[in-house]
Amino acid sequence: MTRVLEVYKEYFWEFFNELPTEVQEKIEYVFEIIISVDQIPKKFFKHVVDGIYEIRVKRDGNIYRIFSFFDDGKLVILLHGFQKKSQKLPSKEIKRAKKLRKMYYDEKEKP
Repeated sequence: MTRVLEVYKEYFWEFFNELPTEVQEKIEYVFEIIISVDQIPKKFFKHVVDGIYEIRVKRDGNIYRIFSFFDDGKLVILLHGFQKKSQKLPSKEIKRAKKLRKMYYDEKEKP
């Protein structure tokens, strides 16, 4: 199975480019797993709510989350990321992911 990762606008890159090199490398490693394996391990990828998924990357005791969703079955659209500081997912981050996904579909439907 091969999935395609696509980035929506600049939100993911704004997050990614601020990270230390070793965290960026770990994220790239997790992306390789996501695009190449049939069954993505739950420790890296899980459904959050309403079709929004989180890509979870742990490095040096820190946890980084990248929200994404599927489009056309195999396409994983990367929305935005953040460093998680507590057990509970911040509702403002979930709201932001839903808003970005809506923007993506609104733009896709325009002729």
